[in-house]
This record gives sequence, C-alpha cells and structure tokens, in this order.
Amino acid sequence: MKLTPEPATLQLRTTFRIAHGASDQRHNVLAHLDEGVGEGAAVPYHGETQAGLLADLARAAASLETADPLRIDDCLAGLPPLTPAARAAVDIALHDVWGQRLGQPLYRLFGLNPAAAPETSFTIAIDEPEAMAARARDSGWPILKIKVGTEADEARLRAIRAATPARLRVDANAGWTREQAAHLIPRLAEFGLELVEQPLPREDREGLRWLKAQNLGLPIFADESVKTARDVAALAGAVDGVVIKLMKTGGLREALRAIHTARALGLQVMLSCMVESSVGVTAAAHLAPLCDLVDLDGPLLIANDPYAGVRYEGARLILPDRPGLGVLRR
Repeated sequence: MKLTPEPATLQLRTTFRIAHGASDQRHNVLAHLDEGVGEGAAVPYHGETQAGLLADLARAAASLETADPLRIDDCLAGLPPLTPAARAAVDIALHDVWGQRLGQPLYRLFGLNPAAAPETSFTIAIDEPEAMAARARDSGWPILKIKVGTEADEARLRAIRAATPARLRVDANAGWTREQAAHLIPRLAEFGLELVEQPLPREDREGLRWLKAQNLGLPIFADESVKTARDVAALAGAVDGVVIKLMKTGGLREALRAIHTARALGLQVMLSCMVESSVGVTAAAHLAPLCDLVDLDGPLLIANDPYAGVRYEGARLILPDRPGLGVLRR
C-alpha cells in the first residue's frame, strides 16, 4: 500500500474559543492509503502539531508498503511509534480500505444499525453572554454543548437558557479548580443541564473522584483525562461517563475497546470529535449506535470541508451507505 500525507487547513465559520484559547483555523492532515482516506487532527495538549503529524505519517509509510490491508491489527502493530492523531489517520484509512474492498459501509461490517445513533449536540464557543445566547437561539439546535471555564459562566448559562429551550450540556475543558467546580456545578444545575464535561485539569483524576463524591446534582464526564481503554478503566467510580474521540484513542480499533470497557464498568459513553472534517467525523459516526450521547458537529463548524460524508437532518446523523467510510472528495 502507498501512504500519502496531505496537509489540510480548515477555516472555521466563527472564532472557536474555549477556556484555554481561541482559533480561526485548524491545521489537520489527511492520510491517503491506496483508495482509502483517514484524518489526523492535532491535539495541542498531547503536544501534537500538523508538522509532527506529517512527519509521523512519512515514517509510517514504509511499514505499510507490503502489508495486507485486510489484516488491520497486523498493520497497526507494525507501525513505528506514532502520536495518537497520526495513528488515528492511518487506522481510519485502513478501515476505509477494508470496507471498500469488501463492498460494505463500516457500520454494516461492525454489525450496527445507523438509525440507532443518538442525535448530536452543536457546540457554542465562549463569547459574551448575549452573543452566545443569540448563537444558541439562531442555531435552532435541540441539543447544545456550551463551552465554559471562566468567571462569567453563570451569566452565560442564564442568557442561553432564556434564549432557548434546548437540552444543554456544559464543557469546562479542564478550566475549573476543585473549589470552583464544587461551587459552580450546583448553581449551573438550576439551568436544567444534562451533564458537565471535564470540570478539572486532565491529570487530576483524584479530583474527579472527590467531585463525584460530593453528589452535586449533575453527571460528570471525563474527556481530556481519557485516551485509551486503560484510562477508561482507571476512571471507574470517579466519573459517570467518558468522552471517546478517535484522535485520542488512535483510531477506530482502540475506540471500540474503550467503548466496550466503559460499558463493562457501567459508565456512559459520549462519542465526540476535535475540529475535524467529514473524514474524521464520518469515521466516528459509524460507531455512534454503540454510544449514549453524541457530539459530532465538526463539519458544521468549518467552511471548507474537503469531503462530503455524514449528513445532518436536524440533529440526526445520516451515514452514507457507500462502502468504507463512504466519504467523497468535493
């Protein structure tokens, strides 16, 4: 097989601001593997960059030249050490080749029913309370994920709740201390929230355990604290649910292991994404029927998606029925 990396600069429709910074572009990579394609989205807190992903994929190419793409685990085991996002790009491309050569969409090869996928949320990035409320109202979306993590969080949620009856989830992106989280979560619960995502720094697993023990009235999900199935197991009893992203797990193979591990431990699963094109998000969407919650709005946030794949009917995910990922170059 021939692996060809391609840089992909994604232009965001609006400035995307979270607790730790803002951006108007995301610098991803596409991995072309014979007829298949994958995507890697650099995760800053993993120390990843577009240049690093391109270098990783260039190193991975030699190990795939004579590999059998239908032996996916063997192909992945033969890769040199890669960052999770680079590994995800190769893993997704291998699954795309697998499905195309067998003539079936991935969800069918996984034995899943795409109609069983939960509806996806839509993300409202940090801004002034009035601007966030207007964006929430104008989106018309029935499920919203609200980015928080600053001193104005309560004012933001009050404005948003006054503007929309949508189901609300909040994501602090590790922006609170233990004390801030314990103070804010009961107050924010008054706005009818469904859950709180990653309230504490990603390394503070004991803080998450302590926070859950406070019984603050909202389920707590871990995102940045979770990469692989091993991390899921370490968080048993510390949180109510985990957020699975292909860019953290290193692709679909490990994402499946992480989902099944969470299920065995009684944890809920939210399937999510970084800011990714339709390549990465469509790959994840093939696993959506296995999950309780979905946050796969990446293509809705970018203006120059290079591929067409998963579609949205309101908040419903409509998976393509073409073989493999089912994505098409625009």
